[in-house]
Amino acid sequence: MTAEACADTQAETQAEQSKTEEKESRKERRKRHDRHGDHEQKVQEMGEKLAEMNDKYVRLYSEYENYRKRTNTEKADLIINGSKDMIKAILPVVDDMERALASMADDDSAKEGVQLIYNKLMNILSQKGLSPIEAKGTKFDENLHEAVTQFPAAEESQKGTVVDVVEKGYYLNSKVLRYAKVVVAI
Repeated sequence: MTAEACADTQAETQAEQSKTEEKESRKERRKRHDRHGDHEQKVQEMGEKLAEMNDKYVRLYSEYENYRKRTNTEKADLIINGSKDMIKAILPVVDDMERALASMADDDSAKEGVQLIYNKLMNILSQKGLSPIEAKGTKFDENLHEAVTQFPAAEESQKGTVVDVVEKGYYLNSKVLRYAKVVVAI
């Protein structure tokens, strides 16, 4: 072989080598790029999972807070209105005492004793949150009164007004415990 042929062969070999190296470097770059793309995809998936878990956490925390507030409210209502049934059962006795006091003569000595007992009972009940509904002379309100009878009004201004109270109504802690049974002028 001649020197020229050797140089040509060597040049061809180098050209082939550089092409092969270039191909290999392209493959390496693609692999690195693919690996980098895989990492980006994994990072994106992990971000989505994190967002999903954070959403679940926030929802669970909100549910817990709502549960806690609801149970605290229910507990407070139970404490405040726990005696509701007992007081409601005592109201007919209060009505009877009021009727007894109204029917007794003023000079009767027993009336004083009954009046003292009645006052003590009403003080205790008022400490527990019981208060009477003022009805006579007020405008009829279906949220507070129960119309038992209607009576013709003597004057136009009396229409819709409570003329008489048949049975007293009561609030318990600002909520109606028993509606006042009333006679309304029409």
